[in-house]
Parts: sequence; C-alpha cells; structure tokens
Amino acid sequence: MTAPLKVLHVEAGMHLYGGALQVLYLLRGLPQEQVRNILVCPRGSAIASACDGVIERVIEMPMGGDLDLAFIARLRAVIREQRPDLVHLHSRRGADTLGGIAARLAGVPCIVSRRVDNPEPAWLARIKYRLYERVVTISEGIRQVLLSEGVPADKVVCVHSAVDREKYHRDCEREWFLREFGLSTEAYVLGVIAQLIPRKGHRYLLQALPPLVEEYPDLCVLFLGKGPLEQELKQQITALQLDDVVQLTGFRADLERILPCLYTVVHPAEMEGLGVSLLQAAAAGVPIIGTRAGGIPEIVRQGENGLLISPQDVAALQDAVGQLLADPERARQMGQAGTQIVAQEFSIAAMVQGNLRVYRKVVGAPHAPPQ
Repeated sequence: MTAPLKVLHVEAGMHLYGGALQVLYLLRGLPQEQVRNILVCPRGSAIASACDGVIERVIEMPMGGDLDLAFIARLRAVIREQRPDLVHLHSRRGADTLGGIAARLAGVPCIVSRRVDNPEPAWLARIKYRLYERVVTISEGIRQVLLSEGVPADKVVCVHSAVDREKYHRDCEREWFLREFGLSTEAYVLGVIAQLIPRKGHRYLLQALPPLVEEYPDLCVLFLGKGPLEQELKQQITALQLDDVVQLTGFRADLERILPCLYTVVHPAEMEGLGVSLLQAAAAGVPIIGTRAGGIPEIVRQGENGLLISPQDVAALQDAVGQLLADPERARQMGQAGTQIVAQEFSIAAMVQGNLRVYRKVVGAPHAPPQ
C-alpha cells in the first residue's frame, strides 16, 4: 500500500488571473490524480475562496513580498506542521527565493514555477536555482533564458500553461457587445489584453493606428487591462487624435463574452513569458497578431493562427493588422486553427499531467491512493 502524494502549493497573487488562474486549474485537476493539496496564499486573496471545498486545506497568511523575511519562518512552520512530500512555489514576488529557503530549512524538496522571461544575472541564477529540485517554465522560451544563464538543463522542465477552452469557445453576443462598448454595427474591433505597463507595447499599436483608421474608418480598439501607464496612454491617444477609436476599458472579468466578438487580438509585447490572454483568444477562435518575443511564438504560429512581427516594429505591426482587415476569410480561418492548437497542446489535462510527472520525478517513489 502506497500513500497518496501530498503537495503544499504557495501562490502570492491577490487576483484570479494570470499565474493564479493557472494554479487554480492545477488544484482542480490534481485531486483526480489522487494528489492531496494544501494551498498557502495571502489573506483575502481571490484564489483562497475559489479553492474552498476544492482542495484539502487553504492556509492564509501575510505575504509581504521580497523584503518580508519573516515569511521564511511562517512558511517553514506550516511545512513542518503539514509534512508534505513536496513544496510547489508558483509565484515570484516574495514566494520563490524566500519560499525556497523555507522549504530547504524544513527539509522538504521544492520546485518552482517560472512564468516570466526577464533575464537575471547569471551568477544570481546559478545560486538561486540551487534551492529547487526542478524549475517548471510555462514556455520553452523561458526555459532557454534559464539555460543561457547557466541553470542545468536537467533541472529545467517546460510545462505549458493551459486554458479552459470551453469557457471561451462560444458564439459572439453581438448586440450586447456593441451596446456594452458603444460601437456601431459596422465596427471592426481589435483587442489588446494586457496590463498597461511598458513591456506590453501598447504604444506601438497606437503609433500604427492613424493610417489604418484612415483606410478603415470603422476600426475600433479596446485596451482591456489596467496599470500605471493609463494616463500616459490617454495622452498619446489624444495626441494622435484617436479618442474616438481607442477605449481603455480597465480590467474586465467577462473576457469570455468579449473575446468571441473581437476581429483580432493584437499583442505587441517586447517581452512575454507565454501570454495566457493569447491562449484565451485562440480558444475563442480569434486570430492573433503577436511578436517574436518570449513564448509568444509557441502560441501564435506564423500564417496558421496569426501573424508574427519583430518587437517594436511599428511598420510591420501596421502591415500585419492591415493584412487581416483586408482579408476577413483568412482571419476567420486563422481563428479556427487557433481553437485546434489550444485543444491539442494547451489543455488543462495536459498541464496537470505535466506537473504531475515533475512531482513524481522529484519525489522518486510512486504514490497512489490507498487500496
């Protein structure tokens, strides 16, 4: 008789999108594989309530970021109390290095998920990643960054993020959509689904828009997200006379209703780990224009479900948008191809199994439910 595997997960995000949503998908899927799960998360976080009744236990505690050194002692105490077979750290801010130290002090093997492709000094990476038995990257692009920094190849495993395809694969509620955003019935609507931060590249699309609007007067753009660049982007929109074209909608919790109504999703990012919003767009059957940055080309296949350009290339971005606007049938076919890519390569089941293989490799002995 072998005992079920027990995993203690640590997620520092307060809101249920991005990495935290991926953790929720994982926690929903692992019990079906007879894995016992404990979640450590901040007090009042959205994932805490979402996991109620889903997993064995949720433990809420203060999580103050990279400088919250007392988090090491708090997490170490929880690990010693819960006695998991493995600790899985899902967040960077305060939970990766400090969490790794806590697991090491508690004598429990630890893995970490890495969701961003921003480089670290090689000397720091070589020291930091010694804390973990494995590093799980959400894209091959991120894996290559770590390998270039000297992290051993046998320590870094790529397990793609997942999307709930059925949630987004639905018909457009056209009348609701037009009414919600005050659009005309003839509108061609582009969407950018990203935080309003520099590396997401909103400014490049704004620069590309004026000639496109002149050719396609019914063109509209929704910036779906919030962030510190809001006022700067508003000023740029006004300076380019795009106030009637671009809307800053803020964060939207109803992307599953919005995405099927978009003509295309544009993601002009300079850096990107993978891009969960791109998975959601592909699941909704929307063609994507993205950059050759980070893990984006792992989702957006040139000429198949979208178009790829170089980061910061405004002329190429303008041309790519123009190509899809000029050929609605090609755009439709690309959207359909995207739904197949998601179903085959980015399912929740595949993501759960990928992480489970890592768990079993680290723990060593097979674990199964009691007979």
